[in-house]
Amino acid sequence: MKGDYQDLVDEISALLGAPATLENRDFRLIAFGAHDSDDDLAMDPVRTRSILTRQSTAAVRSWFEGFGIARATGPVRIPAAPDAGVFRGRICLPVRYRGIVQGYVWLLDQDPGPDAEALAAAMEVAQRIGLLLAEEARAGADLSREFRAVLTAGRGWQQDMAVAALRVALGPGGDGPHAAVCVSPWPGEAPASVPGAAAVCVVPGRRAGEEEPGPGARGQDGTAAPGRQVLAVLVRLRGADPLAPAMTAISRLMPRAAGAAGAGSPGGPGSADPGKGAARVSAAGVSPVGAPPGGMTAGVSDPVRALPGLPAAWRQAESAARAAAARPRPGAVAQWSAIGPYRMLAAVAQEALDDPATRALLGPAHPELARTAEVFLDCAGQAGRAAAALGIHRQTLYYRLARVEQLTGLDLDEGEDRLLLHMSLKAARLHG
Repeated sequence: MKGDYQDLVDEISALLGAPATLENRDFRLIAFGAHDSDDDLAMDPVRTRSILTRQSTAAVRSWFEGFGIARATGPVRIPAAPDAGVFRGRICLPVRYRGIVQGYVWLLDQDPGPDAEALAAAMEVAQRIGLLLAEEARAGADLSREFRAVLTAGRGWQQDMAVAALRVALGPGGDGPHAAVCVSPWPGEAPASVPGAAAVCVVPGRRAGEEEPGPGARGQDGTAAPGRQVLAVLVRLRGADPLAPAMTAISRLMPRAAGAAGAGSPGGPGSADPGKGAARVSAAGVSPVGAPPGGMTAGVSDPVRALPGLPAAWRQAESAARAAAARPRPGAVAQWSAIGPYRMLAAVAQEALDDPATRALLGPAHPELARTAEVFLDCAGQAGRAAAALGIHRQTLYYRLARVEQLTGLDLDEGEDRLLLHMSLKAARLHG
């Protein structure tokens, strides 16, 4: 549909005699008209960033929405604000379908501006754009059956057939890069639409290493049984920040994920990158974002260029969501590329490691000792850092580590013993 959007934007530009840009309701650029003016104020910082990065910042979005564009049914004039990076006034044409805003067409205002008749004609074109955007969102919801088949089919010819069916259903949109998103757990049915999603469905959650859902994961009709289901989203990727559409989708599905910041103290238990400091969602890290209902977490796969890579991407997304849940704080968003040791553990450990050396330490009687050992190993064995992270005296740390060695029979001065203990602790986190 990209060509259709471009044609309609060019039509509005011709009607109003000014270059137009089209953004969806999340302020992500879809199409823009040619600009050949010598006006130095035309390409102000806000417009330049929108075109170059194909998105606007949260601050810019909030500023423009303050003029009521999300509720408007007709053109909205917005004055210039140099302090906000808006050197020229704007005309916003809300793009709606059946009363629901789907996006916005933006034009630079000028003196004299377009007359009422031209604006009315442009709004008619905006309505056609709204229909296209609504149909695109509906198509993503309608692909749930094909998408679910790819994620639940066994390996081999069944999966190959499911991928082929999804490719046909996606049409030209299936050729571009995508990412898989897993939101877990997910209550109820799949949402009717998700911004930027090519397909959405609910599937049974899997444990690490499972090729098929475990017993009881499906109901008699083949759908996910209550209590085990997760939400799967296939997200189209575009622009300079490839995974930004996936993070936007998650922010809609997990409202408290929006604006997430650091991942907590450096080297803390469950840290995806021990000792490297706080991560940020925008840097592809693992970031706690509060506590959505039910301890919900989300995982994002690496981008995939071709649909045959989608099953592997889905396994990445599921593993990343479990890694997010493994962190001490709920409500995390994790990207596969940034979950560190959990990538390997998700592949090799189908359940928590029941090693005789660590069995007693991981039992219910010694949570404080287990936490102490994990923080100490996350801090690369640096006693000062570990004591500070735990908020205890260094001598207390040494006493607890001696107790850990007594319980496990491991020597924390030996590399292989440290490796065994660290893997056991992380696997226990990963598998709850």
